[in-house]
Amino acid sequence: MEKNEHIFAYKTLFYVLLALLALTGITVGVSFIDMGKLNVWVALGIASVKATLVLMIFMHLKFEGRALIISFLSTVFFLAIMIGFTFWDVAFR
Repeated sequence: MEKNEHIFAYKTLFYVLLALLALTGITVGVSFIDMGKLNVWVALGIASVKATLVLMIFMHLKFEGRALIISFLSTVFFLAIMIGFTFWDVAFR
């Protein structure tokens, strides 16, 4: 019989949950501050940090092989290019 154990301690998972909740609060707080065009970039930066926490801790990407990590990072890279093209298109209309 296999023994199912968590890779991370519950304490670590709880701290990551608190960090995610704090970052959500920061996102809401920053949305009320007018920073011009930087609002979108700040929101995307905070969302990226939150997504990284979820992927690394809750989805255990931290312990996966190199091929999967390179595949994931290349997907994120090309997604960033597509989002950049969208921003570029909207900015120069």
